[in-house]
Amino acid sequence: MSSPVLFTLASLIWGSTFWAITLQLGDVPPAVSVVYRFALASSVLFIICIGRGFKLQLPWRTQKWLMLQGVATFGLSYICTYQAEEVVVSGLVAVLFALMVFWTPLLGRVFYGTPLAPRTWTAGVVAICGVALLFYHSIETAWRDVQAGGSGHFLLGVVLALVATIASSAGSIVVGKVREQSSNTMLTTAWSMLWGTLLVALYVVLTGQRFVPPPTLSYTLGLLYLSIFGSVIAFLAYFTLINRIGPQKAVYIGVITPVLSVLLSIQLEAYRPGPVEFLGMILCLASVAWALRAPTAKPVQTATLNQITETP
Repeated sequence: MSSPVLFTLASLIWGSTFWAITLQLGDVPPAVSVVYRFALASSVLFIICIGRGFKLQLPWRTQKWLMLQGVATFGLSYICTYQAEEVVVSGLVAVLFALMVFWTPLLGRVFYGTPLAPRTWTAGVVAICGVALLFYHSIETAWRDVQAGGSGHFLLGVVLALVATIASSAGSIVVGKVREQSSNTMLTTAWSMLWGTLLVALYVVLTGQRFVPPPTLSYTLGLLYLSIFGSVIAFLAYFTLINRIGPQKAVYIGVITPVLSVLLSIQLEAYRPGPVEFLGMILCLASVAWALRAPTAKPVQTATLNQITETP
């Protein structure tokens, strides 16, 4: 496929996965849906690796980092994302995930001591202002509901979505350690997904949740789409794109994805943003695009780019 086709394919798939997650909500606990999704996705990746003749075994020193990545990226992040979308419109969750562009360099600063470009700080402040505008009316309404004795589920959903973005960024930091020991992205992704699946499955058992079989056709179709398209095909398209046009251009998929997600929410979830919400989205996404134009140090750049492969 040509590079424009690969770019369009990855953008369309990842832009729709946030809404596809809503098809998984309801009868099946969110953590169980996460197990189903990545058990299937990792199995497909391992089958591809076997078909290509890769040696599946990796040393324990590498597996330890893959386990940590799996917990953060395919465990905590996705559990929080699924639970957040039970009360927050999927398009808004997608916009919050654009903030990974800022969380990742911040964590890189903490763990690697990598200096932050002034543009990153400035763009981050603008993005936070955009998010504040985006959620202003919804949070104000939810807070009044809490004061009146309500549950405040929306506020909890926003917090969970933010935790999901930070967990994903933390997982991206670990990618740098994994790459130091193995350059086989497909194999390490398969192992990371498997570790995340096993650890989430353990969480399901320990918390007494039930492994409910897929209850509806829409759930099953959503599961197949998220596993095969969202967690395998889009990843491979993105990896190929990086090799062809470079990471600085390929990473703009992370700006397009939230836009498509919001449009889907407007069409399929009856989301009706007002002028303030639109202004917030514009500020947030424009700041992300601006930050991505800034030169970054190698460790942070590697982590940021690889994190796009872990979006929902």
